[in-house]
Amino acid sequence: MVVGSSLAALVLITSLPAPTVTLQQKLTALSALTQPTARSAAAWRDAWEHRSSWAPYAFDWTTDLCSGSPDKPLGYDFRLACTRHDFGYRNYKAVSRFPAHRARIDEAFLFDMGRVCATYAEIRRTACDRLARSYYQAVRRLGAVA
Repeated sequence: MVVGSSLAALVLITSLPAPTVTLQQKLTALSALTQPTARSAAAWRDAWEHRSSWAPYAFDWTTDLCSGSPDKPLGYDFRLACTRHDFGYRNYKAVSRFPAHRARIDEAFLFDMGRVCATYAEIRRTACDRLARSYYQAVRRLGAVA
């Protein structure tokens, strides 16, 4: 009988609706996940890996990676940086707060690419940093229309 009671309790718990997230809670989470810092990047990676636990926030996790640009130019893997950048753009647009946060999201993009570049020796790092700066300048110029 204990097994039946436990099963009934589990069914009840899993069928309860997820708590409603307020706009302010969503904005706070978005801000925490889109800062140009190592802590924010780590928090975002954890959130990305556990997207289902963020379901109450109704975040848009879709990505086209680096849009029309190569995702791994010259072998430098910018896919995760592009994914977090898409996350910031799409979710701030969804709550009509994009213009106020765009510059910071772009700075986080540059920060993330810089972390990729930091893993290379000096000569390759310099080339990577130049590519990262080019990608950053492209989103600064064209990102508002994306």
